Amino acid sequence: MPTVLTFILLPPAAYLVGSIPWGLIFIRCFHSADIRRAGSGNIGATNARRIGGTAAGLLTLAGDILKGLVPLLLGFQLVGPQPPPWAAAYLSLLALAAFLGHLFPVYLRFRGGGKGVATTLGCFLAISPLACLVALLVFILFICLTSRVSAASLAAAAILPLAVWETTVNPVFTACAALMATMMVWRHSANIRRLLKGTEPRALG
Repeated sequence: MPTVLTFILLPPAAYLVGSIPWGLIFIRCFHSADIRRAGSGNIGATNARRIGGTAAGLLTLAGDILKGLVPLLLGFQLVGPQPPPWAAAYLSLLALAAFLGHLFPVYLRFRGGGKGVATTLGCFLAISPLACLVALLVFILFICLTSRVSAASLAAAAILPLAVWETTVNPVFTACAALMATMMVWRHSANIRRLLKGTEPRALG
């Protein structure tokens, strides 16, 4: 039987898990390099693949997805099979905690975090797998059209709130998705400028 203390401790634990800089860890394991000082300087999977190769990129991607997925799965276990009315707000809090941990990791002094795409995917894999599938299909479509991960990520972020609403009809989850999507767009501001200038690197570049 979950205790009140468990409910209280899980959001900060989600933030701490979200703060784990898997890209930094795996690149140091593979190449003894600091991912923050190579490539784009981002600790996410795209830069990890660019610097460390496919294995490092895939491991980073998996780690960043799990940062969002695991806390939400634990949250669903806590609220039970018949969730109370406040469950959506609590689960959204967990998602935002993991997401903000990825963007502003405490282990890196709140700087140098990622852009949140994979962690958001992990969160909403637990909340609405169908919405994630829609966003993933949009991501793949834009990769095929533009050959740029940033453009595909922005398109997936844009469609996510609508997909969450259509699949859950839950205003709290939709608001959570909209807030996370907005912050992802903000974190991609440098990519947007490069896309407009035509200087953004290609996906396999």
